[in-house]
Amino acid sequence: MPHIIVEDLRKSFLISERSPGFWGSVRGLVQRQTREVHALKGVSFSLNQGELVGYIGPNGAGKSTTIKILSGILVPSSGTCLINGRIPWQDRIQHVGRIGVVFGQRTQLWWDLPVLESFDLLREIYRVPLAAYRQTCAEMIELLDLEPLLSTPVRQLSLGQRMRCDFAAAMLHRPDILFLDEPTIGLDAVSKLAVRKFIKTLNQTHRVTTILTTHDMDDIEALCDRVIIIGGGKILCDGSLATLRSQVASRRHLRIDLKTDLKTDDFRFAASGVNLQSQAGRTVTLAFDPLRVSAAELIHQITADYEIEDLFVENPPIEEIVAELYANAGDV
Repeated sequence: MPHIIVEDLRKSFLISERSPGFWGSVRGLVQRQTREVHALKGVSFSLNQGELVGYIGPNGAGKSTTIKILSGILVPSSGTCLINGRIPWQDRIQHVGRIGVVFGQRTQLWWDLPVLESFDLLREIYRVPLAAYRQTCAEMIELLDLEPLLSTPVRQLSLGQRMRCDFAAAMLHRPDILFLDEPTIGLDAVSKLAVRKFIKTLNQTHRVTTILTTHDMDDIEALCDRVIIIGGGKILCDGSLATLRSQVASRRHLRIDLKTDLKTDDFRFAASGVNLQSQAGRTVTLAFDPLRVSAAELIHQITADYEIEDLFVENPPIEEIVAELYANAGDV
């Protein structure tokens, strides 16, 4: 049986509206106007235990609404959701004891307490047996290199340090499901790499089912074997990164480093199905359709006219693929 089952999940909100200005405020007191917003429009998917899935989409697509329903915070307008055989919003106490949540802009640690005291309080809240807590805490401290931070008040931590502590806090009760909402937002490159390594280790070692929402496509490519894309409250794509790329036009990028500077900005190529993506100094990037012109043919034409220092054929960045998918769905 899948670890998480979501079927035809729908959620609508009533948003209050009023006209601008003083008289708009007065009319709002007498006759309040509302508008119905459909955040989710029939979302369905399932996850097996141990999957690490990227759940991505533009702002307002329905990502956070989905996560809040799966966490038991919101009640859907209709549809079903089973996690570990439980309905999150009906069996909330039992449910939250088996999940961990990390929000990039929020913390579950106490601002003025040292990190270790926050961990101790969380042990009491989740009623974790002392022996199990000590074992888990020691493991998290080692994995995330938290030893120098344990006696530091949370308010004195840098963002990267606090995020590492938040990851440890989310795992103290040994959840088997982890919801990560923008966990690397605002982090520097070194902190991002540390967080990604921890997520990957946690997933592979403890088989923690993980749903990752992020706008950082490097996170997705580094961590996720499966991607679910949501836009306008609907699932646009669900599959591997290769499946995602196959949903849009087939194309490749050819990046060329020339031996000499170009005299003009006009880089010439004779092949059809080729577009100039960018040109900066001696570096030129072309987008081409391999169904219309092969990489070998394009390279042969370019080398006939230009002296080449180096070249590289690659898939387009995942950001371009996702943006094109949004545009094709009419969500951007």
